[in-house]
Amino acid sequence: MKNKERRPGKPFPGAKAKGNGSDRPGSAKPASAKGRDDRSSRPPRRDADAPKSRPQPQAVDTAAEPSRPLTVRSGERPAERVPLILESTGAGDFHLIDSGEGLKLEQYGPYRIVRPEAQALWPKALPTHVWDKADAVFTGDTDEDGMGRWRFPREALGETWPLSLLGVDFHGRFTAFRHVGVFPEQIAHWSWMKEKIEAADRPLKVLNLFGYTGVASLVAAAAGAEVTHVDASKKAIGWARENQSLSRLDKAPIRWICEDAMKFILREERRGNRYDIILTDPPKFGRGPNGEVWQLFDHLPLMLDICRELLAPKAVGLVLTAYSIRASFYSIHELMRETMRGKGGLVESGELVIREAGLDGKTPGRALSTSLFSRWVPK
Repeated sequence: MKNKERRPGKPFPGAKAKGNGSDRPGSAKPASAKGRDDRSSRPPRRDADAPKSRPQPQAVDTAAEPSRPLTVRSGERPAERVPLILESTGAGDFHLIDSGEGLKLEQYGPYRIVRPEAQALWPKALPTHVWDKADAVFTGDTDEDGMGRWRFPREALGETWPLSLLGVDFHGRFTAFRHVGVFPEQIAHWSWMKEKIEAADRPLKVLNLFGYTGVASLVAAAAGAEVTHVDASKKAIGWARENQSLSRLDKAPIRWICEDAMKFILREERRGNRYDIILTDPPKFGRGPNGEVWQLFDHLPLMLDICRELLAPKAVGLVLTAYSIRASFYSIHELMRETMRGKGGLVESGELVIREAGLDGKTPGRALSTSLFSRWVPK
């Protein structure tokens, strides 16, 4: 049966696999899945298994997929805090040097990199000769999931290079979808998670959905959490395991699950498994390992509904990040509040932004919006 457009008001199908259709390598989601910022360049974010160009939807037998209806929630909606702008000026080996004229100039370890950035409408702050000293420039299709190639103006560079962020070591990689293996706008969420894990009086259990190359999972594990990392892309999981070894966390309690995100959480719900922190970073469109199709506007309500059921009694938070969507943060904010009816706590929503930090990494400049987010936390 062909996958049909879902209309509001009708039961959501058991959610189709999240595909990573973004530009994220190995993520079946559009690893680039992002409408904003770089995520737009996400590799067919985390769900697809190829270097990621987003495959077009194919016929899928939805009747064969596990599903359940949305739960009708009652009770008061959680308190709210809006708008909340979570800002990062960089961390570890990353900072945003400058942006403007549809481009951004970033520092990733030893390399200065230029990539497209549609939201950088303003003029560049630094002179041309600074930009001309870039080590790598992404050229080609500037669409959010467009493929292209890297140009190396100064000297040929290898495909990968070492990076470090929040105490975690991993490989940067020049992918065909302009991504480099990490989405630094998430630093704000990862720092929050790290602080919560380190302050807890017990090992927290973290579920990382659409986990891509595993940087968030490694940050959580290094802080002392037990982590379940889910991504539909074999390439992304392989890359994440490489990063685990680079970070000397081979013995850390991390489960690497290569599977469609929706199928996985439906099964976890039936098993009664619970988590203290859930991170979910879905693409706008993605494909699971068995051809399952993920459409954010169709499947996000059910996904959040299931995630609520997976929260432990003393859960610390549920974090949703959304890229590449034509919507206000209020759309996911109100969805999160409806999903968490009767749960108490607080829903805080807004945007993740990265602030320019200049050549020295310490000179504040303009703020570049990267994505929308909504986060539920207990009071």
